[in-house]
Amino acid sequence: MSRSSDVDAAQESRSRIPPADLLPVQREATSTYRLMRFLLLPVFHVLFVFQVRGRDNAPKESNFVLIANHLNWLDSFAITASFPPEPRMHFLGDPTGLQTRRFQWAFIRRIGGYIPVNNREGSGPRLYEHVNRCLQRGGIVVLFPEGHYGGVEGEVGPLKKGFAHFAVDNHVPVLPVGLSGTKDLWLRKKILVFIGAPISVEDRSVDELVAEGQAQLEALLPAYRDPRGPRLLRKWLTNLL
Repeated sequence: MSRSSDVDAAQESRSRIPPADLLPVQREATSTYRLMRFLLLPVFHVLFVFQVRGRDNAPKESNFVLIANHLNWLDSFAITASFPPEPRMHFLGDPTGLQTRRFQWAFIRRIGGYIPVNNREGSGPRLYEHVNRCLQRGGIVVLFPEGHYGGVEGEVGPLKKGFAHFAVDNHVPVLPVGLSGTKDLWLRKKILVFIGAPISVEDRSVDELVAEGQAQLEALLPAYRDPRGPRLLRKWLTNLL
């Protein structure tokens, strides 16, 4: 393929990405968001067994920045299934990469519960502008600060600092969420979601907040052992999206 063809393909790909300014960022759940939850969450509860611990730790009086370890495609759906529809969650994601995952991309375009990150151009002022707008309107910002899928269950890689800047700049707490069991998937596998205590940003620097977030995520995750029993549809479900 020629260089001009590569450029044309890249421009066409970018043209399909909704401008961030047109995406709804808000506290209230849209009717489409509620409908998609109503239709999809029962399907996930049929495929997997979700156990959520620490629901009472989620702040009731304010929105927050949610951070979680990242193992596979199911993580964002597991988090969505573990919290009420409001305040509405907005996931940070690279839309160019998401276009190769058709179901997730369709889900995101219909719901709009995400904030685009362009990893090739860096996370400059535009990203902060969109995140700040979301938090100021009462929405929740969700991100996986490892920046990639973790290689091993029960371990957390070094966290990038973006989440701490978002929380400090907007004076909202950080809520750590540990995910266990989502690396390899099969029918009716148990998925554990651990919601930790919120981390206050008061009197904490960005570096201190990153260190505390790392420590709390690591403390939430139990030692992992693959459960015994049949592993039906393992390859298909693990690589579904």
